Amino acid sequence: MFRKVAIYARVSTKGQELENQLAELSAACVRNDWQVVSVFTDYGISGAKGRAARKGLDDLLRAVVRREIDQVCVWSIDRLGRSLRELINFLDELREKGCDLYVHKQAIDTNTPSGKMLFQMLGVFAEFEREIMRERIIAGQQRARAQGRRIGRRSVIDESLQARAARLRSDGHSLRDIGGRLNVSAATVLKALVAG
Repeated sequence: MFRKVAIYARVSTKGQELENQLAELSAACVRNDWQVVSVFTDYGISGAKGRAARKGLDDLLRAVVRREIDQVCVWSIDRLGRSLRELINFLDELREKGCDLYVHKQAIDTNTPSGKMLFQMLGVFAEFEREIMRERIIAGQQRARAQGRRIGRRSVIDESLQARAARLRSDGHSLRDIGGRLNVSAATVLKALVAG
């Protein structure tokens, strides 16, 4: 099956070279009959840096989103990132776009049954992490409410706004016109009228 493959290589310091990674990955692509359509690199950039600081990684992910490639080939998993969260986000983005991943050193290939299982497990971990964050947010909100603190933005709707909106509405003005006059959205005007 014809596969459009992108190679990604990264080194952390200026003294290191990309050639070894690129040569091994190119050889793996030849062995598997994968056609390399793009090569993305980041030179002298730490894996701890996020996507914004790594132009090669950002360009790679843009190509994935545009579905220009079917598979990403990388030398080692640590070339993608140093934090589990960033790695999970990267793999989630690949999975959502139907793009496979080949990791040379760890012998991971999401084209295989064991590789597909890895993708699914990482999806479970990502969902677990999102659920934990959600629970922490809810717990923080409950704690704030118990302490009598307000959560979220203050409402702009007060008795004065309700009265002015009702008066303008009775004069035949539209919700949008009332919102423009009172410097609020038409939705806020509607809420004020319903609450009033």
